[in-house]
Amino acid sequence: MMMLSLPAGAKIRHRAHRPKPLKVQVARLLADPAVARAHWGIAVTKMDGTAIYSLNQGQFFQPASNAKLFTTTAAVALLGLKATVTTQVLGQGQFDGTSKLKGDLVLNGAGDANLSGRTIPYVPPAQLPNPAPPQPDPLRYLEAMADQVAATGLKVLQGDVIGSDKLFPWQPYPEDWALDDAVWGYGAPVSALTINDNQIKVTMAPGSTAGQPAVVTLDPAVPYYTVDASALMTGTAKSESHVQIERAPGSKLLRIYGTIAVDAPPDKEMVAIDDPAEYAAIAFKQMLEQRGITVTGRARADHRLSFDTRSFLDEAQEPVALDTNGQSEAPDCVNLCTILASHVSPSLMDDVTVTNKVSQNLHAELLLRRLGKAFGEDGTAAQGARVVRTFLTSRVGIDPDDFVFFDGSGLSGHDLVTPRAAVRLLQYATTQPWFADWKASLPVGGEDGTLAWRFAKAPLKDHLFAKTGTLGEARALSGYLDCASGRTVIFSIMVDNHVPRSHADEVAMDKIVEAIAATN
Repeated sequence: MMMLSLPAGAKIRHRAHRPKPLKVQVARLLADPAVARAHWGIAVTKMDGTAIYSLNQGQFFQPASNAKLFTTTAAVALLGLKATVTTQVLGQGQFDGTSKLKGDLVLNGAGDANLSGRTIPYVPPAQLPNPAPPQPDPLRYLEAMADQVAATGLKVLQGDVIGSDKLFPWQPYPEDWALDDAVWGYGAPVSALTINDNQIKVTMAPGSTAGQPAVVTLDPAVPYYTVDASALMTGTAKSESHVQIERAPGSKLLRIYGTIAVDAPPDKEMVAIDDPAEYAAIAFKQMLEQRGITVTGRARADHRLSFDTRSFLDEAQEPVALDTNGQSEAPDCVNLCTILASHVSPSLMDDVTVTNKVSQNLHAELLLRRLGKAFGEDGTAAQGARVVRTFLTSRVGIDPDDFVFFDGSGLSGHDLVTPRAAVRLLQYATTQPWFADWKASLPVGGEDGTLAWRFAKAPLKDHLFAKTGTLGEARALSGYLDCASGRTVIFSIMVDNHVPRSHADEVAMDKIVEAIAATN
């Protein structure tokens, strides 16, 4: 056998394993019959915007909650990281000293999304105490304002308690929100007077023995909804639980039916509040009475209706001047009006973090309306979309034909965007002084937000910063990815028309992300 000798000093070099090119890996993944019939779009660039890979990047997709990337970027850039709003309690009428008001008490909404028990700033799951402390009272800020009113010496209110959300016109549901979404907390109506994310926790627990009625409780325990749970029964041990909640549009009757096994844990669901301003007024009236204040009138809502008949798209596509000093504040106090209590919201950046981390639809919608109120003609979805559109085209440099937004959250089925518009937005953000704060608002792979349980292993854990999106048969993921080479890339992956109620597209999407990281 012939032996080959190496020259003196030579070293044996082993050929390192190199992954197949990205386009080859993507083609293989998307050839899987489970996802092959779906519509896929991908764009990947360097941090400076230089193209790396694309597939259908100029075609339209439903962004789902990737729409929040566009809304929150515009809000941070135009309103500023530290912007706040102030909710006020106004005494409107004639005072007799400090003890009697002949008139109404107005709880005046200012678009604060965080009048709730949520912990602000956002805390990642890994940093939460164990065991978790009791959740703060979801109505704690209303309680604090009621304390302020009581401290003024008011004893008698000869009038109504009014929940006013007139800062924004009463347009609770953007165009093409699905009717069945309106029952649930994620589809809660939009109101300038938002309380506890405009939702109630409904807990359904089994009775002590099979055949007994189940037990239903509402939190907060405000007398707003009537519950008909006569057809919700306790099932036998180890049986399957099937519980359904129904509410007709505009109704205050919750119909709950089905079975829950006697040994099953309580079923907890978040149900939307039909009229948040009315709900807030009812709760506040109750709080005032608990503090010894006599209220002779009733609790009611005060809405401002819109009479604008323009086409949404025509209105939204009209350019608007952007003034970076704009602020969205409550109306001035008029008509013998006295400020009796107030509450200042968390900073806009704190709210943006919540919005992006947990993909909070209502918060995104309130940000959109704050933009419309501050820079457009009014706090409507159309005016907010108008401001966002002007911002994206004139400042970010996105092609105006690359997106259409009908809301701020992505819950509208009319929303459309291209993957290249998403990566252009993400690249623009890297050039801004607020980038570090805004990037930190994105979910982190394997760590927090909507990515807490995705990408939970090395090498992607803690190296993916991206916004998720899910709506019907659409899914999206866009953000920043630390790659094998040590460099960071920008990416957007969107899919439409995947098989209903399937996660095969999510599995393929995550494998595409892994391929991007391995090949760059």
